[in-house]
Parts: sequence; C-alpha cells; structure tokens
Amino acid sequence: MARERDLPGWLAAVHPRYAVPHRAELLLGGIVVAVVIVSDVRGAIGFSSFAILVYYTIANASAFTLDGPQRRWLRPLSLLGGIGCLVLALTLPAVSILTCLAILAVGVTIRTMHRS
Repeated sequence: MARERDLPGWLAAVHPRYAVPHRAELLLGGIVVAVVIVSDVRGAIGFSSFAILVYYTIANASAFTLDGPQRRWLRPLSLLGGIGCLVLALTLPAVSILTCLAILAVGVTIRTMHRS
C-alpha cells in the first residue's frame, strides 16, 4: 500500500537482508502493543474478527464475479461463503461492529479524498 502511495512512502522500505517491509512491521507491532495496553483485549479481538470477516466477504464477492478459467469454485459457493461471513460478523458485539465500521468509513473517506 505504501508503494501505491495509499500509506506514507517511508513504510515501503524493504529490509536489504530479510526482504520484509521492516518499517511497516515495526509500526504495526507498535500499534498492536498500544491497543493491547489501552483497551480490553476482548474488544480488540472482536474488532479484528469483524475486520477479517468483512475482508473475507469482499473476497467472496470478488470470487463471485470471476468468469471462465479464473473461477475455481461454483458461484453458489462464493455466495454461501459471503453470506456466512456476514452472518458471523453480525454475531459479534455491537461495539466491535460499530468501531470497525467507523474506522472503515474514515479509511474509505481518506482514500476517496486522496484519489480525487
């Protein structure tokens, strides 16, 4: 994402020996530590679970749109997977859902403004 300028460019630095985005990993590790220190871990787990399920819902929707040789599974399976992810996501605590939706909305807004 940093290479595409969706995040600050300095996060795109790749470690010369280990070939990993070391600055991004350190920043993310710091954010995770801060979240664990200042919040209830159960809330962080709920938030993370909701975000992952939204990601998988998008992946299933993308798989549903594939045609021909690009598609590995039948469309009904992608549809079932997407619905399953949404159902699971909606069973999480409301605070986790609302917090994640708010952060996603901020991210989408910033990206839209950045791309305009």
